[in-house]
This record gives sequence, structure tokens and C-alpha cells, in this order.
Amino acid sequence: METIREYIEVILGLLQSLSQTIRVADVIDILIITFVIYRILSFLRKTSASSVMKGLILILVVAWIANFFKMIVLSYLMRQVLNMGIVVLIVLFQPEIRKMFEQMGTSRFNIVFRKRGRYENIESVIMSVVAASESMKESKTGALIVFEREVGLNDYAVTGTSVDANPSPELIRNLFFLHSPLHDGALIIREGRLLAAACMLPLSRNVNIYNELGMRHRAGIGISERSDAVAVIVSEQSGTISVAIDGMLKRHLEDETFEMLLRNELMTKEGKRGRRKVKTRKTTDMEERE
Repeated sequence: METIREYIEVILGLLQSLSQTIRVADVIDILIITFVIYRILSFLRKTSASSVMKGLILILVVAWIANFFKMIVLSYLMRQVLNMGIVVLIVLFQPEIRKMFEQMGTSRFNIVFRKRGRYENIESVIMSVVAASESMKESKTGALIVFEREVGLNDYAVTGTSVDANPSPELIRNLFFLHSPLHDGALIIREGRLLAAACMLPLSRNVNIYNELGMRHRAGIGISERSDAVAVIVSEQSGTISVAIDGMLKRHLEDETFEMLLRNELMTKEGKRGRRKVKTRKTTDMEERE
């Protein structure tokens, strides 16, 4: 008992001394830095930059070993590499850094600047996209439809043809009709309206994507990697419906599952809350080619 009492007294003494030296501003400072580091690591974990981070960690470990064992030549080379570290990080992580700042600018803390009514017409456009996609699935009409969320897609919308129309299944089907001049490229939807068609999107840089997947799927994954957009892809080869979110492709969606997924992603302000698990059919050995 005496030993336990001594331990408690020591701990209380340490807490008392810390309370006299640590300011409230110091606690806030530590919490902010911890939060920033956590968000950066969480963000990088979801991107291809995680592989590069492992390489950088390996370089740091090698540099520490070289310094510990006083390896002169290797230590000199590692110092030169680390001296250029900032420039190398900016070059390597340029797309990820841009996406991170875009998300910061449109985060929940920036709610004051958001437009009201952003989600008022979303149910109507979801129903139109679901109906059009199911129809194009039956006719095996290829389509790529992108829902803009918080990160703006103006850079990609200007590459296409302005539509600026209320959504309807008939209009969406006509845009992707084989002989339509706008059937190539993507249809971008903003705040419940069809913004632009035949838009050019960036292709995914993920080397782990199935080789059988064509340009339409790679473009859908690519735009979801560079923004928080939700991309709907209808395969021209097999007619299957897929959805790309955060660089991940959910494939072979059933009609009910497809509609549920869009509602979960688009009809909540954060697009993440209340998300349900989505079931998909198992993929076959040969994936569809666009």
C-alpha cells in the first residue's frame, strides 16, 4: 500500500508541475499539430502516394543507419538527398497536395460559403440517372456520368459542350446515343442540373487496375482520384453498371444497389454519413473492355 501511495504522490507531483509549466495555448498547439498529421496520413493512405511514402521512410532509415555507423560516403549521399527533400516532395505529391488543399477549401469548416439548396434537386437527378443507366444497360450503350460534389470540376467541364439543362432519362440517353455528337466523353452534373457533356477526364494512374478495363472506366476512376466526385460508368461491352468513388471502383451493381449507393453518397451533406455496405456480384475472370 505504501508503494502504491508513493506512486500516486509522484504522479500527482508531476501533474502539478506540468500544470504550472504548460499553458492552454500549448495544449491547443499540440492538438492542432496532431490533427493535421492525422489528416495528412489518412489522406495519403487513400492515394497512390502511400507507396512513395514507404520509399521515403526507407531512405530515412538508411540515412539513420549510415549516420549511426559513421559511413562517410553513404551519409554524404543521404544528406544530399534529404537537402532536396522539400522540392522532391512537392514534385512527387503535386496532385495529392492540390487535392488536399481543394478539400480543405471545401471542408465542413467552410460551410458559410456553401450555396444553399445544393441538395434540393439531387433526388430528381438521381432518379433520372438511375432510369437512364438501366435503359443503357439493356441496350449496352456506353456512358460516363460524373456527379460534382464539393471539389469543383470547371477545368473538365470547359473541355466539353455546355448543356445546362434539367435532368431527364430521355435527355441523358440521347446524349450517349451512339450516333450523338456528344456520346464520347463524360456528362458532368452540378447541383441537380446537367452541366456539360463530352467532357475530357484524366485517366487513372493506378497501375493495379485490371488491364481489361478500358478508357471509360479509367477516366471514371481518374476523376474520383483527383476530386470527391462520384462517377457512374455503363459498360458498352457488357452493359454492367459501375461506380467510382475515392479511386475505388464498385462493379457489377444491381439496380437497387446502384440507386442506394447514389443516395447514400449524394443525399447527405458530407456524402459519407449513413453509408450502407454495398453488395456487388463477384467479378468474372474476363472483365469488360471498353
